[in-house]
Amino acid sequence: MNVLDDIRGKNLIGDRVRQARCKTKPKITQMELLARLAVRGIELEKTTISKIESKTRSVTDIELVAIADSLNVSILWLLGME
Repeated sequence: MNVLDDIRGKNLIGDRVRQARCKTKPKITQMELLARLAVRGIELEKTTISKIESKTRSVTDIELVAIADSLNVSILWLLGME
């Protein structure tokens, strides 16, 4: 499937962020992801992860790199290209 076939919303990674958070044992909460991002210098509001996952908020390239690192997944995977 072409990544561009599934553009709905303001980002491509929302579904994959939720999937990556929930596939770990134990699951990574949205608050824990926020804390992991803060350690990497990305300070976000409490509601931001929910907005990213629901594709109602855009993601910067710097945030993309930090999210991938925080979830221990590749950027390409987050973008649906792996």
